[in-house]
Amino acid sequence: MKKQTDDAGCPRAKGELLKIRRASALGAAAIILISGTSGAARAETAPVGVPDKSFPESVTSTSDGALYVGSFNLGGVTRIPSGGTPEQLVKPGAGGSRSTLGVLADERSGTLYVCSNDISGLGVAGPGDVKGAWLKTFDLKSGTPKGSFALGDPRSFCNDIVVGGDGTAYVSDSGAPIVHSLKPGATDLATFATDPQLAPAKDGVGLDGIAIGADGNLYVTTFIPAKLFRVAVKDGKAGAVTELKPSRPLDHADALRAFGNGFLMIEGNGKLDKVTVRDDQAEIDTIRDGFDGPVSVTRIGNAGWVAEGKLSYIIGDNKGKDPGPFKLTPVALPK
Repeated sequence: MKKQTDDAGCPRAKGELLKIRRASALGAAAIILISGTSGAARAETAPVGVPDKSFPESVTSTSDGALYVGSFNLGGVTRIPSGGTPEQLVKPGAGGSRSTLGVLADERSGTLYVCSNDISGLGVAGPGDVKGAWLKTFDLKSGTPKGSFALGDPRSFCNDIVVGGDGTAYVSDSGAPIVHSLKPGATDLATFATDPQLAPAKDGVGLDGIAIGADGNLYVTTFIPAKLFRVAVKDGKAGAVTELKPSRPLDHADALRAFGNGFLMIEGNGKLDKVTVRDDQAEIDTIRDGFDGPVSVTRIGNAGWVAEGKLSYIIGDNKGKDPGPFKLTPVALPK
C-alpha cells in the first residue's frame, strides 16, 4: 500500500497512493517470531467475522488461540477468543493512537505492539488528531497503554513489527528506507538498518512485511515494486542487504511470517504463499489464491489465519462500494 508522509506527518495522497487497484494491504502488519506462530488450535474451521466496516489491516495471535486484529479506518484492536465473542481490547484512540496497521502480540513481555499512523491524507480520518507515524505498546491482557515511540523520519509510515529472541522489536517503515529497532527498556526507536535498496520507488511503497528467519537474519518485503530482501544480522548488528531472486514475479508483496525453515507471505493480489530461501534464491509456492484484498496472516497450530482488508473499497478503485462483511479465514498449512 502507499504509505508515505509529508513533513507534517500526513501521508502524501498522490500517484499510486490513491490508485490501489487491488484490495491489497498497507502492509502486513504483525509479523510473529515466537508469539502467535504456534499454539492451541482454534475450534473454528470456518471464517471468523470481524467488526462491520472495520477494514482490518493486520492480524496477530497468542498461544491460547486468540486472534487480535486492528482497524485501518476505526483504529483500536479487537480480540477474538477461540470460540468466543469479539471484544474491544484497545479502544480507538487509546494512548494517542490513530489508524492501526501492524499488530504483534508478544506473550513473553505481555506486550501488544501496534503501528499507528495518521492517514487523513488518504481521506481516512481515524480516531484522534495525533500526527505522524508511531509504534504504540499496550498491555496484552488489559489493553492499557504502555508506551509510545515516534518514527523520526518525516516520511515515515509504521507498517509491521517482529520481536527477536532478546526482546528487541524491529519495525518496517514504508515511507523511509529504514528498519527501526526498540530494545527492551529503551525510550526511543533506533535505526537498525538502512539501505537505498529499501527506499520507496516514485509513487511506490517501500518496506512492508518483516520477519526473522531460522538463520537469525532479518527478512523484509517491499510492496511496490514487490521485492524480498535479506538483512544479514551478526552479533545483533545489521550487515549487508541482499535482494533475493524469487522463483516467479511477486505481486504486491505484503505480510511476512516465520514458518518452519521459511516464511508465510501475503501477496496483495489474493495469495497466501510459502517462501523457501536457498542462498539468494526464494522459492515461492502458493498455498491458496483468491482472497479478497488479503493483508496479513498469523499462524495458530497447523492453520494460517488470513485477514482480508479489502482496502480498495476505502482508498482504491472500489471506494464507495459495499465491501461486504470482513473476516479472518483459516487455511491448512503444508507440512
